[in-house]
Amino acid sequence: QVQLVESGGGLVQAGGSLTLSCAASGERFSGWTMAWFRQAPGKERVNVAAITWGGGATRYHDSVKGRFTISRPSAENTVYLQMNSLKPEDTAVYYCAAGKGLGSYPHWGQGTQVTVSS
Repeated sequence: QVQLVESGGGLVQAGGSLTLSCAASGERFSGWTMAWFRQAPGKERVNVAAITWGGGATRYHDSVKGRFTISRPSAENTVYLQMNSLKPEDTAVYYCAAGKGLGSYPHWGQGTQVTVSS
């Protein structure tokens, strides 16, 4: 059974940085795609970043390009989201997701809150 456990959320001032972690277990993830989504109150869930398990391909939402970096060190079953130059509009619950097909994520973590104060 696939398990995704996020950590690293918290409160940070605008301009600061946070790193989110997603520990993945329960499957051989080779060939899978891992992603980070976020959902702010009253808004739709947005895919902010994604990475193939082998790390060969990444993509980012326009709103975070140049500020966020998704990574998965080859020796770890953990996916990271390094978030720099945070803005109040980055405030949301951030979710880790995993799936085998492009754009299909049947497995989700419980979410971690990120709050950016102005």
